[in-house]
Amino acid sequence: MSKRLLLSVLVVLSVLFISACGSNAANNGSTSAATSPSPSASAGAGENAASGSPSASPSGAAAENGTVTYSSELGPVEVPAHPQRIVALTYAPNVLFLGGTLVGVDEWTAKNPLFADKVKDVPVVSEDNLEKIVEADPDLIIADATSKNLDRLKEIAPTVAYTWGKLDYLSQQIEIGKLLNKEQEARAWVDDFKQRAEAAGKEIKAKIGENATVSVIETDSKNFYVFGDHWARGTELLYQAMGLNMPQQVKEKVTGPGYYTLSPEVLADYAGDYIVLSRSAEGDNSFMQTDAWKRIPAVQNGHVIEIDTEASTYSDPTTLEYLLNIFKDGFLK
Repeated sequence: MSKRLLLSVLVVLSVLFISACGSNAANNGSTSAATSPSPSASAGAGENAASGSPSASPSGAAAENGTVTYSSELGPVEVPAHPQRIVALTYAPNVLFLGGTLVGVDEWTAKNPLFADKVKDVPVVSEDNLEKIVEADPDLIIADATSKNLDRLKEIAPTVAYTWGKLDYLSQQIEIGKLLNKEQEARAWVDDFKQRAEAAGKEIKAKIGENATVSVIETDSKNFYVFGDHWARGTELLYQAMGLNMPQQVKEKVTGPGYYTLSPEVLADYAGDYIVLSRSAEGDNSFMQTDAWKRIPAVQNGHVIEIDTEASTYSDPTTLEYLLNIFKDGFLK
């Protein structure tokens, strides 16, 4: 029996065993998490702006077909110097931006309109289907540090895990660059983006006023949410990179959790001079015809910039560049 076939059999048996245990546990009671907007549809797509970062960089000479030691937050990992077959259970957009070759991608990236065409031929995988990951024959797996199957993933290929929010959105891109032996390219983009975003912020402030405020609000047809400065939807770009102002009442509510759930009746209380409205074109948007919405000063003044929720739930370079263009057009029109 070949090594790969044996590994596949072992993984399948392990999955069956885990599923059986999970079924027994479910029969003994279950818990449900409260519904809330994800900072990213996939853990790790939208990064927290927490300060500090692990000492994570590859060491040693990177031989063309050899390996290097990557010092990840969970310990050193021997990874390919130039990975050719990457399964990205998280941070797939960051990998794509640096030209990484994906052989497995999470379902949220596959559904995202900014990436759907780029990964249309890439199998959708998840940590709950290890056999499919084995079939992809990866030489590197990128996973979330909270994955329940990290040990199993490590049996398939070298696995590097990241904790969502441990690095800010720009540091995370540099970290992916280190992992893919493309740190120089990652740093070059970060330096250039910071300069362009800061310049755009100054231009926007000159147009709308130094003290003008901006709220980022999203609706899922049932609830409304207002976001802080690290919850994707362009929040890192608006508040961190551009330096635009968040309304004080929003700042007080989102400190800590990162977002706050609103009822339609109080939307006006959390609306800034400008509103960035994240909504799905296919969702129920009848609220936009209500008097409560139409009475909001930002709405009356035509200060609403709409973004597509499905295309805005990451904080990778492609998404940030996409939103930078939208914001420049929206604020400076």
